[in-house]
Amino acid sequence: LYKDLNLNCSRNPVTADVACVTDVQDIKRAVRNLVFLNPGEKPFHPEIGTGIRSMLFELVTPPVIQTMRNRIKFVLDKYEPRVTVTNISFDDADFQDMDNNTINCRIEFYLNNVPSKLEEVDVLLKRVR
Repeated sequence: LYKDLNLNCSRNPVTADVACVTDVQDIKRAVRNLVFLNPGEKPFHPEIGTGIRSMLFELVTPPVIQTMRNRIKFVLDKYEPRVTVTNISFDDADFQDMDNNTINCRIEFYLNNVPSKLEEVDVLLKRVR
């Protein structure tokens, strides 16, 4: 059982305390947070992060996509021991419309405690100006 605080700070209706997220929701949120994290943003651990947002202004070419995929895989393999990543894909439709500097990434993984069920997280990588 994995348990963490809900970042929306919603209340638990029974206890009136901050609500919690558990198990799969917690792990999916941790995966999403690791993808969004830039190196140097996490206090006392400047090495953690993908730096993917800095690549959103690059031309979308196969080497850039492979670099993004490698960065995400490296960070998840090293800093999220609860999952085994099977596939990281980017929507081809997003390559047609890169004027908005956004790209949709789908990360598929198995939970190490439940290796029979494939989970996925969709992450919209968007450049904030």
